[in-house]
Amino acid sequence: MKIGKISSASGVSQRMIRHYEKIGLIPEAARRDSGYRDYDDGDVHTLRFIGRARDLGFPIDDIRALLALWVDRSRSSADVKRLALARATELRDRISVLNGMCETLDHLAASCNGDDRPDCPILLDLEEGGHAQPR
Repeated sequence: MKIGKISSASGVSQRMIRHYEKIGLIPEAARRDSGYRDYDDGDVHTLRFIGRARDLGFPIDDIRALLALWVDRSRSSADVKRLALARATELRDRISVLNGMCETLDHLAASCNGDDRPDCPILLDLEEGGHAQPR
């Protein structure tokens, strides 16, 4: 099948399929005599796997490791679990940072009168790098 069809079947954009080939995440597709890429059902399955891993926030290097574990029937499920738990920890850390950012923005917005005056603690905080003292 051509790239447009595999893109539809896998849910992965044509641009990303080309990118995955370029970085070696998936092997380059065979080419027809016309020069078009030619994919099969196994490629669809692999791209769905990659797409799901991306949806769960795995970076490319972890996806590469997961793909290797996926095809290695002698793998240990502990290796897969370790990658999943490490990713979950990274996501929790990011959530914590994002929550802190939201709290700071909420606090700054609450301290801003939001009126016609030029004084704005939000801009002052940005100017002072988070070390602003109220004036």
